[in-house]
Amino acid sequence: MPQLGETVAEGKITKWFKAAGDAVKPGDNLFEIETDKTSMEVPATAAGVLTEIRVREGDSVPVGAVVAIMSGTAAAGAAPAASPAPPAASAAVRAFAPTPSRASPQQPVRLDPFREVRTPERNFGPAKLPGGTRVTPLARRLAVEAGVDLGKLSPSGPHGRIVARDVQALAAKAAPAAAAAPSLKPAGDAARVIALYEPGSFDEVPLDNMRRIIAARLTEAKQTVPHFYLTADVTIERLLEVREETNATAPKGTDGEPAYRLSVNDFVVKALALALLRVPAANAVWAHDRILRFRGADVGVAVAIEGGLITPVIRNAERKNIVEISAEMKDLAARARARRLKPHEFQGGASAVSNLGMYGVREFAAIINPPHATILAVGAGERRPIETPDGVRFVSRMTVTLSCDHRVVDGALGAELLVAFKSLIEHPVGLLI
Repeated sequence: MPQLGETVAEGKITKWFKAAGDAVKPGDNLFEIETDKTSMEVPATAAGVLTEIRVREGDSVPVGAVVAIMSGTAAAGAAPAASPAPPAASAAVRAFAPTPSRASPQQPVRLDPFREVRTPERNFGPAKLPGGTRVTPLARRLAVEAGVDLGKLSPSGPHGRIVARDVQALAAKAAPAAAAAPSLKPAGDAARVIALYEPGSFDEVPLDNMRRIIAARLTEAKQTVPHFYLTADVTIERLLEVREETNATAPKGTDGEPAYRLSVNDFVVKALALALLRVPAANAVWAHDRILRFRGADVGVAVAIEGGLITPVIRNAERKNIVEISAEMKDLAARARARRLKPHEFQGGASAVSNLGMYGVREFAAIINPPHATILAVGAGERRPIETPDGVRFVSRMTVTLSCDHRVVDGALGAELLVAFKSLIEHPVGLLI
């Protein structure tokens, strides 16, 4: 199971394109993976015969787990490995194993089957302990989760490797001591909730991979990111006029329909991107032991999909005109709902927009999506009374709330970013230049 992103710990195989006994050529699609954010086909990187399928369609397994066995001769012209693989190692594992770089022998690289480039190796594959003992990827992940010191383990796997059962055995010995310690989380949470309701009064809905990961990530974000919130009312009278005029003058396509139709959200994305450049200290993310400040503005946009949500990113939004942003966002949203986004299309970014105005929501506060430092929640535009020197009059306004990570963005800095955004929205001609 290949790695599909920094935060993806497991994947579900939704379809096998090959059956046991089938011949496989480099580039042939082997299986389709579904994670909490995307669905993707995995191609073979070596030739051979698919001799065994170990993971059935619909099953989820951790990153690094063996899902199938391939045997046969590797593709002609492949570079020789730095050291021969153990006889029991499968071609499926070797296909994703690190390969030495000719240009820099000290810099291992990983062949990413989803891109055309070779990228630096991350520590997802087997590793060696100082004494030379090798550790399987699953054992490494389990050790981190259980807090097990790999140096205290005796390997029981093939060729003297530390495998998952070694970690689990040591973790089980430590379990009684951990159980004796006080815990804030009660045991049997699900059973306790279910006991509150009459049997037969509800239907149980199993958690899919997306919902489980969304729940875990947002719980972690809310508990570990020090949120604070800034709210402002923004007048959109002029923006609506500019939008209406721009859409009315849009050229016709070959089908006779307008070539584009801009939404308020397209203007919001552009305005947030320009605001981030005006307040560069807020155009940043938290990187644990440092802050990363960006030269361009990559803005994520929350998209609701079946069973959850995903945040594709508009790269360098400050350089794109609103028509380009609108077209790109429509494409990203359509592919997000079809689970066809690639990892690099929903990873990264410095800030994001979450817009619930189309549902009539007047005001809300969004949870920051780490490592972002901010997220802008956009409410519905509506006619509201305001007091003027000539009396009370009605204008179109919307309420926006900026959620900030206090580790990166202090109160005054967040207010400065919100003021810059408000100014750009209330003077929208500048967004069209």
